[in-house]
Amino acid sequence: MKIAMRLGLAVLLSASAAFGAFAQEFTKGAVTKVDAKSKKVTIKHEDLKNLDMPAMTMVFRVEDPALLEKLKEGSNVEFVAERVNGKLTVTQVK
Repeated sequence: MKIAMRLGLAVLLSASAAFGAFAQEFTKGAVTKVDAKSKKVTIKHEDLKNLDMPAMTMVFRVEDPALLEKLKEGSNVEFVAERVNGKLTVTQVK
């Protein structure tokens, strides 16, 4: 019984780690506009696989104002976009 519980826990942890890695996939894009006042950024991006979206140019929200400092018009970036409270949001930038 203990072996089955340990095995089940190991499978669960492995699955959650794999899902977490998928959710954090970075996408390449080019910043076309930064609106610091509205906390929004426009990015021409490659396919957003985690959101099942094709390549396009679109506006994203940015919750963390510190991320806006990393986003300059004309710069190439790698970013993570996720749905946060139903809104497409940039959550990480490198």
